[in-house]
Amino acid sequence: MFDAIRIVLVGTSHPGNIGGAARAMKNMGLSDLWLVAPRAQFPHPEATLRSSGADDLLAQAQVVDQLADALSDCTLVAGTSARSRHLPWPLINPRQLAQRAATELTQPQARLALVFGREDRGLSNEELHLCHCHVHIPTNPAFSSLNLAAAVQVLAYELRMALSGLTDSETEDFWGTAWDSPRADHQTLERFFNHLEATLTEIDFHDPDNPRQLMSRLRRLYLRARPDTMEVNILRGILTATQKASTQDSRKPTCSNN
Repeated sequence: MFDAIRIVLVGTSHPGNIGGAARAMKNMGLSDLWLVAPRAQFPHPEATLRSSGADDLLAQAQVVDQLADALSDCTLVAGTSARSRHLPWPLINPRQLAQRAATELTQPQARLALVFGREDRGLSNEELHLCHCHVHIPTNPAFSSLNLAAAVQVLAYELRMALSGLTDSETEDFWGTAWDSPRADHQTLERFFNHLEATLTEIDFHDPDNPRQLMSRLRRLYLRARPDTMEVNILRGILTATQKASTQDSRKPTCSNN
């Protein structure tokens, strides 16, 4: 299960923090590290120095330009957030995340991504909207700033405790049998959201120039529902049929009373 957990660092400023995060990961048995647009050149000697022997994780780290590229095959995405947002989103603490992950990772082809933002301003709203849930680490309100590597350590520790303590009875599927279709991964869901927005725009339900958080709210709804691949295919089939019906309706001649 540990190899199905991905740590994603977005826009990291200090190479040393990347090395510290790699060290925290290796302490807890994690190895899948992705870097999204690091601000300093990578690889970097300071990252290697701070990794304290976890340089093998740095050597195999994946570097990409966009967050979506790091999430394409992930079925559960949790973004770290230190502040409340204008649009409420499911917010859990590290222990709750670990419990949820323990259930998630018993599913076939499941992969969990933990997304950590920039040291100075965290994740943007757009980046947080790519996440199924947001994770907040409770800290002293008078001194809430937490080092990036320390945040990785906290979440990795909770995951290790939850996964290492699983018993056979705790890993039994909630439904009493194996689920019949794998969870939809991030890439599949993003294609659905693009299809949904295009369809709603075509039928004049959604105005891209005046969105009023429509797509953000629909994204929150579907991410909360956690559809599997078959369910997404069904939803996209409905959208395709809607587009077809809308096109046919627009081609019908207008009746005249003359």
